[in-house]
Amino acid sequence: MTEIADRLAIAETLARCCRGIDRCDAQQLAAAFTRDAMIDYGDGARRVADVIPGLMAGLGAMRLTQHNISNTVIRLAGDTARAETNCVALHIIPAPDGEAEVIVGGRYLDRLAKREGRWLIAERLYVMDWNRTAPSTMALEGGLFDGLQRRGARGGDDPATAWWAEG
Repeated sequence: MTEIADRLAIAETLARCCRGIDRCDAQQLAAAFTRDAMIDYGDGARRVADVIPGLMAGLGAMRLTQHNISNTVIRLAGDTARAETNCVALHIIPAPDGEAEVIVGGRYLDRLAKREGRWLIAERLYVMDWNRTAPSTMALEGGLFDGLQRRGARGGDDPATAWWAEG
């Protein structure tokens, strides 16, 4: 049963990391990592505390992002683990003629550590497998979209913030 609980806890850590990114919540993002964690998106390993401010600034310039993770393969070894997780991320960014959709497919190679009963990311390497950039075709009005008025937002403006606060 411990192995199952550890696997579920690791999956929750990976999901919370993505949520921190997509909501532009630096505190939630940092909580997914050990204090001494290193992150390497392909431009060299840096301390998590040094990466998060720049990441938040870059993400804050985008209207939205959505990171979808899947196919996580986990190898447990006591209080350490390795996980390879596929990620497809959508980014809506400003462009000269409106907005662009940047979709990136890649993988997170994470080394995790169980500290004080919690699984945290101690090292993250990102591998980009593919990407696509095109003018945004996102529609917010007309047809089916007229009835869908609850929309995702960054930080405390997101509907999930109040929903989670209800307890």
